[in-house]
Amino acid sequence: MEQWKKGGKRYASCLAEWLIDLAKTARLSPLYRVGRPVLFWLLFVLPFFLFSFSPSIIHPFHTSLTQMEFDPQRQTFEISLRLFTDDFETALTKENGGKSVHLNTSQKQDKLVEQYVRKHFAVANADRKLNPITYVGYEQEADAQWIYLEMPYSAKTQNIFIKQDILIELFTDQVNLVTIQLNQVKKTVVFRNNQPVQAVTI
Repeated sequence: MEQWKKGGKRYASCLAEWLIDLAKTARLSPLYRVGRPVLFWLLFVLPFFLFSFSPSIIHPFHTSLTQMEFDPQRQTFEISLRLFTDDFETALTKENGGKSVHLNTSQKQDKLVEQYVRKHFAVANADRKLNPITYVGYEQEADAQWIYLEMPYSAKTQNIFIKQDILIELFTDQVNLVTIQLNQVKKTVVFRNNQPVQAVTI
């Protein structure tokens, strides 16, 4: 689990990278020219200072990050999902029939976490057959939770379907970013309320 651990800086860096890709596609040259360092400050450092002065605001937007990194030796995707703790606890409380769930305690909630994640995140092959996913565990980092999964993958498969609608049942503005890294190829797919399932070529 330790080798997958990603810090908040990498999370913001992924968001910056996604914005730059968007800028390239949309030909928004001013945004593209500022580069990742400036976008990192705009996305991560500046919001931190702005919202740290308002205790009633936990975070300014609803988003999650899913990273899928292929391990060629094990022929397995190592998958890590990063969710804001307060949003995730709200979703788990709803999943738990309204009984309050807290993740920052010594009592682990693996069964409930796995149950929720399996409902909202899945990968299928071109024939829409679900790929088996193994739940590894979760851990807290600052104001977020990292959930770890593993998925065997055949290099012969190029077209897959990904479902990523985590927290969309709570927030209509939820944006779920999924970054996929296979060998030297990396791509980012964006999931929203109107696009919870997407076909991806890798």
